[in-house]
Amino acid sequence: MLTSRLMINKRGATLDASERSRIEDAISEVRDLAPRSTVVRPGVELNHSTILVSGILSRYIDDRKGLRQLVAIHFPGDFVDLHAFPLKVLDHGIEAISSAVVACVPHSELCAMTSEFPGLARKFWTSTLIDAAIHRAWLFRLGRLDAMGRIAHFLSETNVRLGAIGLSNGKEFRLDLTQTDIAEISGLTNVHVNRVMRQLREEGLCVFRSSKVEIIDPGKLARRGQFNPGYLKIDTSPLSALEPHEMAINALALEHPK
Repeated sequence: MLTSRLMINKRGATLDASERSRIEDAISEVRDLAPRSTVVRPGVELNHSTILVSGILSRYIDDRKGLRQLVAIHFPGDFVDLHAFPLKVLDHGIEAISSAVVACVPHSELCAMTSEFPGLARKFWTSTLIDAAIHRAWLFRLGRLDAMGRIAHFLSETNVRLGAIGLSNGKEFRLDLTQTDIAEISGLTNVHVNRVMRQLREEGLCVFRSSKVEIIDPGKLARRGQFNPGYLKIDTSPLSALEPHEMAINALALEHPK
């Protein structure tokens, strides 16, 4: 099922079976994307929104020199450009970081299903509000944390987000990002990212092995990055669609870091 991870474990936005089935039926196209392929270009009018089925996508903005800032990372189950439904034109681009599969839902179908399922419009809205909360956390990270704190925060957030969809066990996960990607996320140079990765390993916080991340001490890493997962609105109730995310959350210090 293409929508099996869509919006799962998002407090206030988790779909019921009939809503999920309706979205599945509305998918008009499934695309296999090569790494670094463009999904959406800035300023182009859109008539559909994209569900990420597998892989990693980024939202990006390039400056006049062509230097890139990644302003969001998306994982399977994200309704990546749901905000394109009302906006139609995006002020940023979307690119596949890794090989990826996406499913396209026409805006005409989104309009129809929100009429058929009144609660679905609120869930879509809630999902975009959670995206906005993540954006605020990224602004805080760039504006207030040092280099090590930025990467510690990003890895802690990623651990919880991947745990919510069953792709992290709370300490280990696959992350197909290059040092350049992490630099463009963190506002750092490649050299600085390499130095921070070494420091994280030497301080016993986490280890990078090719495309795999092992978090040695999730609580300590979270504190180093001043990470509090509350803004992610992860549903930890027993009725959640997947259970492994609870391991990721419970491994972190859920109280606001000192």
